[in-house]
Amino acid sequence: MGIRKKSSKNPPVLSHEFIIQNHADIVSCVAMLFLLGLMFEITSKIAVLFITVQYNVTVTASEGSEETAVNYFHHGLKDMATIFFYMLVAIIMHAIIQEYVLDKINRKMHFSKTKHSKFNESGQLSAFYLFSCAWGASILFSENILSNPVSLWEGYPHTLMPFQMKFYYICQLGYWLHALPELYFQKIKKEDIPRQLVYISLYLVHIAGAYILNLNRLGLVLLVLHYFVELLFHISRIIYFSNEERQAGFSVWAVLFVLARLLTLSLSVLTVGFGLAGAEQQGLSLSEGNFNVLFIRVTVLAAICTSQAFMMWKFINFQLRRWREHAPTTVLKKKSSSVKGKSRKANGVNGSVSTNGADSPRVKKEKSS
Repeated sequence: MGIRKKSSKNPPVLSHEFIIQNHADIVSCVAMLFLLGLMFEITSKIAVLFITVQYNVTVTASEGSEETAVNYFHHGLKDMATIFFYMLVAIIMHAIIQEYVLDKINRKMHFSKTKHSKFNESGQLSAFYLFSCAWGASILFSENILSNPVSLWEGYPHTLMPFQMKFYYICQLGYWLHALPELYFQKIKKEDIPRQLVYISLYLVHIAGAYILNLNRLGLVLLVLHYFVELLFHISRIIYFSNEERQAGFSVWAVLFVLARLLTLSLSVLTVGFGLAGAEQQGLSLSEGNFNVLFIRVTVLAAICTSQAFMMWKFINFQLRRWREHAPTTVLKKKSSSVKGKSRKANGVNGSVSTNGADSPRVKKEKSS
């Protein structure tokens, strides 16, 4: 699906086909209305709610004798408007990547219908995972979270976030929300919709949970780790579609996938099970953003463990399916090689071709005197 698609027949206005073909243009017009709203004083206050990040808090930090003002942000209900706007932006970016990158590659490669849909899915997700992984890693380094793992639970609740971290979560929620209408815009098959809904829901629940419960630092680390492994999988699948003999990337991904699941469980148990359990601030306080109680900690760990177990189950099924698909081909290759070897032995000894039968030249008979 692209921004514009030429067709011989013009579908009726506001029909399903019309909306699907022109949905990127329609969404672009809606997003432009919010941007135009910034130009007028009457509508600027409403437009700002959708475009800019809300809940700004200025904190003065003393560096020696000088005091500098640092801007932080916390979450609230107004974030829903901002998430909606960046969901529209994600739909537009999705259409641009599809039209100007993926469709051009599809025309050159001449994929089948099954490979065509999988290639589009991997292409879109590879671009998103690459961007999100690089952006998230830069935030981790700038906030010194990787160099100081204790900061994952130290000072909880982490109600105040820097601009980059809050905007990162806004964009993440906007992207995964945009995946819901894309099921309609991309004409996803009915049998594929349940699978898509499951993993979209898992992303939304975990990202929103980390954002609302002020576990934003732990959530950011786990997202970057997960996105890196998923990026490797989708890049390997794209390479496999271009040349089916190149499957080394899947082996590397399989090892990293298992390690990522173990690391995710370890960090979660260390942060939620031990770090927050021994923190000074215990109790439930919505005004302070403190959710450090036993029931919530157990619920968070149960959700993470359940999702990791589900992913491992899908991973094992995927590996078994690949093994079943490639087992017959390997058997056929072995049989063909053995048949060729036997035929060579029949036609010669120690690699030398025999001179019997039709391969030998005729012997001329001598004339009798």
